[in-house]
Amino acid sequence: MNRRAPAVAETGRVDSLNHEGAGVVRGGKTAFVSGALPGETVSFIRRRHHRQHDEAELLTVLEPAAERVAPRCAHFGVCGGCALQHLDSAAQLVIKERQLRENLERVGRVEPREWLAPLTGPQWQYRRRARLGARFVHARGRSMVGFREHFSSHIAELKHCEVLAPPVGELLAPLGELLTRLAVRERVPQIEVAVAENAVVLVMRVLDPPTPEDEMMLLEFEQTHGVRFFLQSAGPDSVRPLREPAAALEYTLPEFDIRLQFEPGDFLQVNAELNRSLVSRVVELLQLDAQSELLDLYCGLGNFTLPIARRAASVTGVEGEASLVARARANAERNGIGNAAFHSANLAGADFGAAPWAGRSYSHVLLDPPRVGAREVLPLLQRVGAQRVVYVSCHPGSLARDLGILVHELGFELLAAGVADMFPQTTHVESLAVLAPARPRARQLRPQ
Repeated sequence: MNRRAPAVAETGRVDSLNHEGAGVVRGGKTAFVSGALPGETVSFIRRRHHRQHDEAELLTVLEPAAERVAPRCAHFGVCGGCALQHLDSAAQLVIKERQLRENLERVGRVEPREWLAPLTGPQWQYRRRARLGARFVHARGRSMVGFREHFSSHIAELKHCEVLAPPVGELLAPLGELLTRLAVRERVPQIEVAVAENAVVLVMRVLDPPTPEDEMMLLEFEQTHGVRFFLQSAGPDSVRPLREPAAALEYTLPEFDIRLQFEPGDFLQVNAELNRSLVSRVVELLQLDAQSELLDLYCGLGNFTLPIARRAASVTGVEGEASLVARARANAERNGIGNAAFHSANLAGADFGAAPWAGRSYSHVLLDPPRVGAREVLPLLQRVGAQRVVYVSCHPGSLARDLGILVHELGFELLAAGVADMFPQTTHVESLAVLAPARPRARQLRPQ
């Protein structure tokens, strides 16, 4: 159980960052100091006690690290949306690469033959998907919209956000003012953001239906700021546009002449420009030719599948969410792609192995699983005869575990690995790994 620690100032030297970006101070009970960097001497106050460590608030940097920079956002340190704005961008990449290396070594007991150069893109105003908290604060007499504060469940008071894609980063204060005027202001707990190339959508969670007057204010906000409101009254299936018609949301992958449509709640890689680079890198690493037959597991709405189909003989995409499978099929048809087939299957279950798509051979496999990883499907990679595998991961721990299974139990070799900086200014690590069946080792002849 968390308990408030006495407010006693201490001094210590930071030797590393933890996975949430806090500086680790050892000597006595370990303290995780938010905002402190490796090599710095800092003063801090312990705010929350845990069994193995305490969470601490930074008071003063007594000896700054050379990599420390001035945060671009005035709310950094209060808002919990970013953790690394005080660290130079190049140093952020070093930290993320180190985290991947350490996970591969410690969890998977593997090391790639080659380390890939990191993929980088925009450092600011890149985030096209986000979930923002909303709350009417009686003590202030107004609504707050934004990310939550450090050490608190309160919504940070934000005037703007430096990582949200335009125009949303400048709309946090206007959204708070709008919600304050609504009759349902106390019944709006969150707003989800989806920025497409052709529209900006704000999905407002409403626990009670807006009044006609509320809807008029929402429509006026739409017209003033060039956004579209959707209302969500229950689960994801309840999302509806405030007004019809609602144009289909789109993004493009120009290198492959692909245009994808998606719904406001669909999963997307959050950094549009970095996603384009990631798709290109994946296609390059797969080493496809006109005879390649690829199995794309966790294919979503076709982000990787359809570009790959431009380079391969055939692609089979498998996804657990039926609505995304329908979207992928429609995207394939819309882009004139006839060599991609899509199937719905629970890849965390035990029965997908009996499906017809799982009973044939593939030369290539692509994995792009959620944070929990792809443990359940790993034996399938060996069974289908994959000669080259690319694994895209959003969690270095589950990636390392899965690579350990593939290498130590299923006969694969880890050819390459590297990071993609999908979430600059945060500690999130997106990774890539390339595998192939291990080559038989030459037998050593005994001397006669």
